[in-house]
Amino acid sequence: MAYHSALCDILVDEAQLEQFALVAKDSAFRHGLLMRTKEDPNSPEVLSYAPFTLFPSPIPKSIYEQAKLLQRDFNLLVEKITQDSKFLEQALASIIKVDHFIARLFEIYRKTLQKGISSPITIGLIRSDYMFLCGEEGVTSLKQIEFNTISVGGGGLASQVPAVHRHILKVAGIHNVNIMDNNCIAILAGAIEKAWSLYGSQGSIIMFLVEDIQMNIYDQRLIENELWSRNIPVIRRRFEDISKRGHLDEEKRLFIDGQEVGLVYYRYGYLPQQYIEKDWEALLMMEQSRAVKCPNIGAHLAGIKKVQQELARPGVLEHFFPGDPEAVSRIRSVFAGLYSLDLGNEGDQALDMAFADPDQFVLKPQREGGGNNIYGDDICHVLSKVEQSLERTAFILMEKIRPQPVRNCILRRGTLLKIQPCINELGMFGVYVRHGTEMTLNEFAGHLLRTKNSEHNDGGLMAGVAALDSPYLV
Repeated sequence: MAYHSALCDILVDEAQLEQFALVAKDSAFRHGLLMRTKEDPNSPEVLSYAPFTLFPSPIPKSIYEQAKLLQRDFNLLVEKITQDSKFLEQALASIIKVDHFIARLFEIYRKTLQKGISSPITIGLIRSDYMFLCGEEGVTSLKQIEFNTISVGGGGLASQVPAVHRHILKVAGIHNVNIMDNNCIAILAGAIEKAWSLYGSQGSIIMFLVEDIQMNIYDQRLIENELWSRNIPVIRRRFEDISKRGHLDEEKRLFIDGQEVGLVYYRYGYLPQQYIEKDWEALLMMEQSRAVKCPNIGAHLAGIKKVQQELARPGVLEHFFPGDPEAVSRIRSVFAGLYSLDLGNEGDQALDMAFADPDQFVLKPQREGGGNNIYGDDICHVLSKVEQSLERTAFILMEKIRPQPVRNCILRRGTLLKIQPCINELGMFGVYVRHGTEMTLNEFAGHLLRTKNSEHNDGGLMAGVAALDSPYLV
C-alpha cells in the first residue's frame, strides 16, 4: 500500500487535486464511463460520468485470488439451488407467510413447476460481494456480504474503469502500478450468446427486460452492443410491452411484436414497486415459455437473503456438495455470521444478541439494491415493533463486517473534492450455462470494485453512495 500513501502525498494543494480530477473526468467521458442524470434519466443528450474514484485502491492479492477461485463454487451452488425445489420451499416457508412480494414470486415458481419446465437451458450471470478484514499480525480474511442472481449490474461500466485509472496514474507520474484488465463485457455477453445459441432458433432475438427510467442504460448498452457485434439481434422491452404485445404459441415459444424471443435477460423485476398486476401475468408467461431466462424464477429465488442465511446452517452445503468437502470448506470459510429471526428459541437468541449490541449486526430485509439494510439503534427500533409477531421472519440478522479504511477521493457530480477514508466492496462476477444435465459453462467473469465513504453504512452505486474503482493487487 506504499504507493497509495505516496500518491496522496503528491496532492499537496487543492489546485493539484482539481487538476487531476478534471483529467480523470474527461477520461471517464472518453472511455464511456457514463450515466444519464437523475434530472433527465431518459435523455441520451444529458449525460454525466458515473461516480468513480480518482485512484485505484490496494487490494491484497491473496484475497482477490481467493474470491476468484470461489466464484466457480458459487456458480455451481446457485445452479444446484435452482434445481432443488424442496430446499427452496423449506428455506422460504416462513418468508412467504409475511412477505407478499416473495410469496408472489414463489407462486410463479410453483406454477411453472406444475406446468413443467419448458426450457432445458439455464443460465446464470451472478455476482458475489465481499469485504475483507485485517486481523491480528496483518492477516486478512475474506467475508461474503451477499450473492446476487438477478439484474446483476456493474459489469459493463466496470470494464471501462481500468483505462481511466491507467491514464490518471500516468498524468500523476505513477508508473509502478499495474491495473488489471477487466473483461466483464465479453464474458457476460459470451455466456448470453452461448445460452441463446443452445435455444437453437437462429431467427430468434434476445430481449432485455428493462425499466422506464434508464439512468444506468450504458452499463446495459455495453453488453447489448457486444451482442450486436456478434450479429445477435437485441431488443429492449418493458413489462407493459410484454402484457400488451407478447404471446405464446402452441409450442410455448415466446413472441413480442412478431419476433421470437430466444432469451429473456432480466434487468428489472427484483423489487415489489416494479410490479403492477398485469406485470405478474407477463412474468408468468415468460417463465412458462420455451425462451431461456436469465435468470429463471428459481435462480431469482436462490438469491434471496433468507436462502443465503439457510445455507450457513450445518449440513446444508454438504447437501449440495456431497463428496466434495473441499468445496464446502472454501465456501463456508467466507460466511459471516448469519442468523434466523424465525419464531422459536433460535430466533429469540438472535433477537437477544441484536438488542444487546446492535452495532455488531446488520438487519437485512429480503430486498435487492442498496439502501435497504438497517444499522445501529434503528435495528432495535425495528425489531421492538415485530419481536412478538411473525413479521420478524421477514428479516435476517448478519454479523457486521468492519473493513480497514483506505484513503481515496470519490468523484461524483455536484460533490466537493476531498481525500477521505473509504471502504471497499469487491464483487466477483460468474457465469454458468447448463443444457439438460450437462454444465456447458462455469467461469469467473471479472470483478466490480465499489468504494464508498467509510461514514456510510449502506448503499450501492445507483443509491448514490458507492463509486466505481479498480483493484491494485498488493
